[in-house]
Order: sequence, then C-alpha cells, then structure tokens
Amino acid sequence: MIFQRYDAAIFAFALNYTAYFAEIFRGGFQAIPNGQFESARVLRLTRWQTLRKIVIPQVVKIVVPSIGNEVVNLVKDSSLVYVIGLGDLLRAGNIASARDVTLLPLVAVGIIYLILTGICTYLLRRVEQRLSKWE
Repeated sequence: MIFQRYDAAIFAFALNYTAYFAEIFRGGFQAIPNGQFESARVLRLTRWQTLRKIVIPQVVKIVVPSIGNEVVNLVKDSSLVYVIGLGDLLRAGNIASARDVTLLPLVAVGIIYLILTGICTYLLRRVEQRLSKWE
C-alpha cells in the first residue's frame, strides 16, 4: 500500500516539475538572440558546436535562478506528501505534537524546513556567482 502512495507522489512531483523545467529551459533558449546563431554560422561552426560552445553556456546562466527557485519550491512541496499519507517531517511533527501536547515538535519541523530551504538557497547563490564569472 505504501509503495503505491510513494509511486503516486514521485509521479506527481516528476510530472509537475518536468512541466516547470521545460518552460524554464524553453524560455532560456528563446532568450538567446538570433545573432548568436548567425555569428556561429559565419564562423562555420556546426549546429552541435554552436549549441555546446555558445548557446548552452548562456542558457545555463539564464535559467539557474529559476531552477533554483523551483528546487526550493520542491523542498517546500515535499510537505504536501503528508496529504496523501506518506511519512515526512510534518507527519512526524504532528504525531510528536499530539503525543507530547506541545507545539515544539511543529516548531522544530518548521526550523528544519527553513534550514533545508536556506541550504538550497545558499548553494544556488554560489552557483549563480560562479556562473557570473563566465562573462
């Protein structure tokens, strides 16, 4: 029974975030000016060389902030798994809260989510800084 719920949660997250990521990358590719492709053609670069050496590095720089935002949202959305009955931090906090008749476990869960979000934000900021040095 738990595997069916787990599979459903993974499938739902994969389907949802795949759509978001596809749109993010589509927008990133559309942000590249046509002049970049024309310049590559003048330099007689193949399509693969144009993508690998010119387009993809620019797209990565463009999409990293949006990807970072979606990763942070994924961490926060993992608490939604609680709704379909899978164990997660929020469920453990509710159980401990009901057992001990105190809100401290829920405060601890909130702090853990805050720490996870902070770590993701910090790492993504570092990636953005490293990519900004490519200019």
